[in-house]
Amino acid sequence: MTEKPQLPGHIQAAIDRNLARQNRDAFGRPADSAGTPWNNRDLSGPGIDGSTNPLHAFDTDDGLEDEAWTRVSQDLVDGNADEKDVFGVLENLRVFAAVIPTVAETALQTHVDEHGQEYTVESDKEADVALVSLKAADGRGALPVFTSIPKLTDWHKDARPVAVWMPRACLSAVDEGNELVVIDPGAQVTYVVRRPEVYALAQQKSWTPSYEDVQIAQELSELTDLIPGLAQLAMAPGRGVATQTADGRVIAGGGAGPELALVATPHDPDDTVGNKLMLSTLQSLIASQDLLAQRADTVEIVLGTTR
Repeated sequence: MTEKPQLPGHIQAAIDRNLARQNRDAFGRPADSAGTPWNNRDLSGPGIDGSTNPLHAFDTDDGLEDEAWTRVSQDLVDGNADEKDVFGVLENLRVFAAVIPTVAETALQTHVDEHGQEYTVESDKEADVALVSLKAADGRGALPVFTSIPKLTDWHKDARPVAVWMPRACLSAVDEGNELVVIDPGAQVTYVVRRPEVYALAQQKSWTPSYEDVQIAQELSELTDLIPGLAQLAMAPGRGVATQTADGRVIAGGGAGPELALVATPHDPDDTVGNKLMLSTLQSLIASQDLLAQRADTVEIVLGTTR
C-alpha cells in the first residue's frame, strides 16, 4: 500500500491550527462560533470591505480598474511617481488572476445514429481550471495579474478572472514557484513586480528598492578594502528598472532587467588588466553576500570613472 505523502511541517501545522479553531456541535459536526451546524446556515448579512456577501469582498466589484492604480500609473508616465509609490498602491489593490478551463480527463462514448450505425464521441470526463503562469526572458516563472476584467479578456479571450487582493496574488505566485508578478501584460502600462517586492507583498511587510537600501550599502562598504584597485563602490538603479509603455514612453519602474547597479570606480582607470581582476574579485565577493541576495533581484556591475 502506498503511503500518504507527508505535507511540509509548516503547512501541516497551519492545517492543524485551523482544525483546532473549528467549533463543533453536540454531535461533533463542524459548526460556527455560536455552535450552529453548517447545514441550513443563514449566510446573509454584511460582508467585509463594504461587501453585501459575507463569503467574499468583491460581490459589488464592477471589474474596472481601481482609481488608485489609474492615478499611480499615470504619475509614472508623467514622471511624478516611482517604484515606492507603486508599492504603496499594490499593498491594497484588487487584481484579477487569470484561470483557463482545462480538461483533466476524457472519455470515449459510443452512440448509435438513426440508421443504426455506431459512432464514437470523445467527451470531457473531468474538467479543471488552471492558474496561468508565464516564463520571463531569463527563464523564471511569472504570474500575470490584471487591474481590470477588460484588460484580462483583451489579453486572452478564454481566460476567466478571479478577483484577489494583490498580496494574496503574490502569495499564490510564490506558492506556484513564480518569482515575478506581471501587472497588465500587453496593456499600455505593463509593470513587472520583482522577487523581493513580491515576497514583501506576500508577507505584508514593508519594502525598499535595493538601490536605496542603507543596510545593503553598509554591507557592501565593507568590501572596498578587500578588493585591490577599487577606490569606491556605489549603488544606483540598474538599467532594467525603467521600462516603456506600449507607445514608447519611458517610465521609472516596472522593468524586468537588472535592478541594482554596483558602480565600481578604480584607482587607475587605465589599468586594463588590474581592473579586470578588480571586477572579477568584486563579483566573487558579492556572490556570498546573503543580504544582497535576499533584497536585490538582479545585480549588474558597472565600471565607474573618476574623469
